Amino acid sequence: MSNDRYLTFALGKGRLANKTMDLLEQIGISCEEMKDKDSRKLIFVNEDLKLKFFLSKGPDVPTYVEYGAADIGVVGRDTVLEENRNVYEVLDLGFGKCRMCVCGPASAADLLLHHERIKVASKYPRIAREYFYEKKHQTVDIIKLNGSVELGPIVNLTDVIVDIVETGSTLRENGLTVLEEVCPLSARMIVNPVSMQMEGERIRDIVSKLKNII
Repeated sequence: MSNDRYLTFALGKGRLANKTMDLLEQIGISCEEMKDKDSRKLIFVNEDLKLKFFLSKGPDVPTYVEYGAADIGVVGRDTVLEENRNVYEVLDLGFGKCRMCVCGPASAADLLLHHERIKVASKYPRIAREYFYEKKHQTVDIIKLNGSVELGPIVNLTDVIVDIVETGSTLRENGLTVLEEVCPLSARMIVNPVSMQMEGERIRDIVSKLKNII
């Protein structure tokens, strides 16, 4: 391991990045450049600690980490599962907690019970497929939507949806309810497998310090 090699972090833009930086500051890792909200920079550097940071869209974070463009990434578990990249998931950061659920009108509960062939709308086709096929052994037709998946059952495109639920208020407002929980979600730290070998000491040090404050 060379001491002049930078350790690079890819962070999902927005709240996730802000919360991650707050956590890192608690263990002595900061990046002043990132605090300048008007900055047009794409890469932020802490020269003293030999660290680099960049922000990206959530779904791209596991890609950057898998291909070694970033050593460490922070992104929601929903993205880790959906992207299914070759990365190590090393830490649950404990924030951004919510659930991935099967939702729909209360009448759709019967369809789930009797393993009928149903239509499912989701932004997360991989997670939905794995849940229905591997866990429930139920054959379903999965329709990928990118916008408000709640519309699926309302306009009779699908019977149910698989989506992230935080408070459930959007569901209630649209006459839908949580029918089954797929899995709990929160922000996760992921690591490139080669980086784990090359920079294992530095990475493990960061992870253990974070564990102590979470």
